[in-house]
Parts: sequence; C-alpha cells; structure tokens
Amino acid sequence: MAEDIKTLDDLKEVVGDTAAASDAAEAAPEVVTETAVAREPVRDELGRSYATGKRKDAVARVWIKPGSGKVTVNGKELNAYFARPVLQMILRQPFQVAGVDGQFDVMATVKGGGLSGQAGAVKHGISKALQLFDPSLRPALKAAGFLTRDSRVVERKKYGKAKARKSFQFSKR
Repeated sequence: MAEDIKTLDDLKEVVGDTAAASDAAEAAPEVVTETAVAREPVRDELGRSYATGKRKDAVARVWIKPGSGKVTVNGKELNAYFARPVLQMILRQPFQVAGVDGQFDVMATVKGGGLSGQAGAVKHGISKALQLFDPSLRPALKAAGFLTRDSRVVERKKYGKAKARKSFQFSKR
C-alpha cells in the first residue's frame, strides 16, 4: 500500500477524513504541553499528606489533614514551640496564600538548625504537603515561592581566617 502513494494527492485519498480534521486543527492550533498533566492528590490511608521541608540545617517532616487549624511541632503547640510572633507568622503564610487558613491540622517533627531555620523548614514542608493534598493550590504556592527550597546555607570556614571571611587583626609591625 505504501508503494501506491507517490504524490500528495494519493496521500490525501488514503488518509481521507482525518486530513480534514487535521486541517481544522491547523487552523486553530491548541497549545498542549507535556507539563500540563493533571496532578493527582497524594494521601495515605488516614487521609493525610506528607512532605519533607528543609531550610539551612533544619529538616522538617510534615503531615497535614483536614481539621480545625491545630499546629503541633515536636509534640508541642505552635505557640509553645515557636514563641516569637514572627516565626508563627512564617508558619501561617502557606495557608493564607492558598486561602485555606484554619482548614488543616498540621503535625510536624523538626530536627537540626535553630528556631528560624526550623520555622522555614516547617513552612516549606507545609507548602509541599498542601500542594500534594490539593494540586489546585500549587499555582498560588509556586507563585509565592514557597515550593522552592531555599538553598542558602552557612559558608564554610577557610584556613588562615577567623571565620568564613573575617581575617585576624592585621599588624604592620
């Protein structure tokens, strides 16, 4: 059959109706990208979503589930673990950006780093878990930059220096 097709007219006769459909598609092309795949929610058997958040040296394991907005970090309430209002605000940011404030309970365990790094790690984990629980929240969280891991870490100390860049006092004589 392939030997019979020698011109474009022969090809059009063989293809028939599908050519008319493709001509219509060429007139109004649809933009279809491979990245526009519909994401499925990722939840465990208890209806929770899990994600790992990182910031500086801190690593947070975060589980979220529908609830009343209760946040538990290392077995303590949010106000007890992160006493500073700024750190509490950092943890609430993903919910406010996504528009789901007070709709999810959070259970997090965090290790390493200081309080500021731990708050950033929990925020990163909450953002990742939210977009896994409800993929429709992903665009808002991504636009706010909450899904990107902040890669800034402490610079290492160099030999011959007091710290990473600080030098010892210079004496001319």
